Amino acid sequence: MSDIKKLAGQTAVYGVPTIVGRFLNYFLVPLYTYNIATQDYGMVSELYAYVAFLMILLTYGMETAFFRFSQDNDKDKVFNTAMLSLLCSTSLFLIVTFVCLKPITAAMEYQGHPSYIVLFLLILAVDALKAIPYALLRRENRPKRFALIKTTDIFSNIIFNLFFIALCPVLYRQKHAWITSWFNPNDLVFYIFLSNLIACVIAMVMLLPEYKKFRFDADLQLLKKMLSYGFPVMIGGLAGMVNETFDRIALKHLVNVPEDLTDQAQISQWKMSQIGIYGACYKLSVVISLFIQAFKFAAEPFFFSKMKKDNAKQSYSSVMTAFVIFLCFVFLVVMGYIDIFKYFMGSQYRQGISVVPVLLMANIFLGIYYNLSIWYKVTDKTKWGAVISIIGAVITLAGNYLLVPVLSYTGAAVTTLVCYVSIAVICYCLGQKYYPVDYKVKRCLMYVFLSVALFGVMSAIRTLNAGTPVNIACSTLLIALYAAVAFKFDIRKLLK
Repeated sequence: MSDIKKLAGQTAVYGVPTIVGRFLNYFLVPLYTYNIATQDYGMVSELYAYVAFLMILLTYGMETAFFRFSQDNDKDKVFNTAMLSLLCSTSLFLIVTFVCLKPITAAMEYQGHPSYIVLFLLILAVDALKAIPYALLRRENRPKRFALIKTTDIFSNIIFNLFFIALCPVLYRQKHAWITSWFNPNDLVFYIFLSNLIACVIAMVMLLPEYKKFRFDADLQLLKKMLSYGFPVMIGGLAGMVNETFDRIALKHLVNVPEDLTDQAQISQWKMSQIGIYGACYKLSVVISLFIQAFKFAAEPFFFSKMKKDNAKQSYSSVMTAFVIFLCFVFLVVMGYIDIFKYFMGSQYRQGISVVPVLLMANIFLGIYYNLSIWYKVTDKTKWGAVISIIGAVITLAGNYLLVPVLSYTGAAVTTLVCYVSIAVICYCLGQKYYPVDYKVKRCLMYVFLSVALFGVMSAIRTLNAGTPVNIACSTLLIALYAAVAFKFDIRKLLK
């Protein structure tokens, strides 16, 4: 079996339940955007941006370190060491943050909603403690159990969201006593976070067999090595998460307020509305992120298992080509059927839809970067990952500072694209110096430019106002053309 087929199969087993579940989770976007105001959805987008950022800090590279050191050490000892480390650090995090809850809510301007911060902290803690058990399942090549728990987590979140956001308001209006006694229809954001926490706890309970393998048998010398390896990964991850989430955090502080708004409450609501609109449109680009996440679940252990084999670099090159082909195909599907996808958002959110192609292309280059980053992981030069991500963070900070005041959330989207293109180029250049791989750069760029060109044709057809059926028909033909080109020049060879 070719490496591409093998990795595709593993990605499917790991990723399909996640992709299907998260795609269904994606249907929560219309649930939210049709039922809560833009400023309320802005709070959801902002806090989840913080969650993503802080998860990197709370796991501090231990997942990657677990994969790396379990190749050369006793797997159980590596598991115990990583698990004990996370248990201690997560406990300390909860103690400190709950003691400092008031100043934290004040700093985040959530004085009126301290319960959001409490739920947000608990979600972080539970997710951090699930990281190593999930990694253990991947290390033991148990994708079915991994997929079952991940899927249950996602579907639980969906079910509880539907219960709290869709069903409970109806029952409340019908004066059902068991609902009116506790449900607050004016604070739906609270129930969004509560649904997430319940789902996290359910998944944690399902991971009990993995937790039972834990023993207080940590190896301090091994821990030092894992921390030394993982710390640059964490720094790189933090900087990388600045690249992924800072735009939604920065909007509130950098966007220019219309001159006709003078009341402070109105200004605050308008800022949160901008975050809400951008956050909802960002969800459309998450389609590519889902495939990248599924790929990462399978690719990381696959890449490490290949690192000592003679054909490792050839495998890495083939995987990159197939990956780019597929992500560009997803880009065309989303933009080709944007006339349908846009209805997943309430009408008040659609004004920001012009940023979607920019964010989709940005995520393609983020995926390319993830592929390229294997060189510093297999060579134990993780410090370069931190350096690259810090450069990306500087670009993100500077770009948002310069462009958001001028272009609002469009400036944030453009900055994201510039950042991801930059770090992909830097990572490639450094990789060719320290761990040269013969990536088919020209062929990969051909598919990127071809997808952009076909998108341009789709956009030109749309300007003719021929109607949605015509737009969809033309887009389908163009997507088929792309698939035919890819199959003729590369797909057949890659699958042999």
